[in-house]
Amino acid sequence: MNLAFLNAHDSSETHSDAVWGISWTKNDTVVSISADGSIKQWASSTGEPFSPSVSTTDYQVPPPHTLGLVSLSVSPDGRRALYNSLEGLSFLWNLETGVTEGTFESYVKEEGTGNTESSWSVSLNPFGSTYASAGGHGNLTIRSAESETFGQKIATVHSGRNKFGMCCSYSPDGKRIALSSEIGHVFILDVESKTFVNTFTSHAMSVRSVAWSPDSNLLLSASEDRRLILYDVRVSSGNSGGAVATFSGHSSWVLCADISPDGRFGLSGSADKSIKVWDIAARAAVSTVQDTGEVWSVSWRPRAPAVGSVGAFVSGGEDGVVKWWTSAGAVV
Repeated sequence: MNLAFLNAHDSSETHSDAVWGISWTKNDTVVSISADGSIKQWASSTGEPFSPSVSTTDYQVPPPHTLGLVSLSVSPDGRRALYNSLEGLSFLWNLETGVTEGTFESYVKEEGTGNTESSWSVSLNPFGSTYASAGGHGNLTIRSAESETFGQKIATVHSGRNKFGMCCSYSPDGKRIALSSEIGHVFILDVESKTFVNTFTSHAMSVRSVAWSPDSNLLLSASEDRRLILYDVRVSSGNSGGAVATFSGHSSWVLCADISPDGRFGLSGSADKSIKVWDIAARAAVSTVQDTGEVWSVSWRPRAPAVGSVGAFVSGGEDGVVKWWTSAGAVV
């Protein structure tokens, strides 16, 4: 099977530097973060900057941060965006009202302990009350996502490896958190017990991105070793390493990944300037889109595709442009 994806349109404005994170929301807007320090929200139908349907004097886009923004997590209801800067400054932004509901300086030493671990990657609990963060020490920290106590530490779980935490992500059911590291390991945390229950070691190099299947049973990882690996998190890592499929075809680092809302297709962006769509059941690439530079971020449209269509996705890369892509039968 071969699928064709066409560039429906681009954002009417560009970021002045690379787009490092992107998310297509349930409300059919797209949120992007950039190395230029800015976060933007776009109307998917036009590519224009988003304007709220109800006029409010409070709505505003946060001003650009001094340093680049490296991590983005949007709530499943499309109402809030959690994002993080290079030095570990975390923000919670209400996408509907424009109000910044929380700011936390993770690089400041905690009172009474003298310890600090700056956040690099952040992920919202799908049920909204907490978020996870990972960074330089390779630990996973769970913090409050409530506006009154935003950033307050609830727990820190040690991975046992003092290696940089590249990416963390809550599963859609909120029961697990995946943590990837600079040495290619992927750890699975059981949220209730706050213990790591699996360690996958199939990658040979840093894992840049992880993506969950909608049913929270499968995890797709993207690595600098040019491969994507699919894991069944219900299976013990054991001798098999937990891997159920390997996807090869990129000629350089794989920088980002996502899984379609129906769980049928994987999506990846690479430093080789291409985007690939993968048929998960067939274990094969079914579409390749060439871009103008490194592709740092990809995101499927969260709504189920129309009958006869694979759906649509959005991408962001080195050129600072947000791009919408559609398959046959799909309309943005």
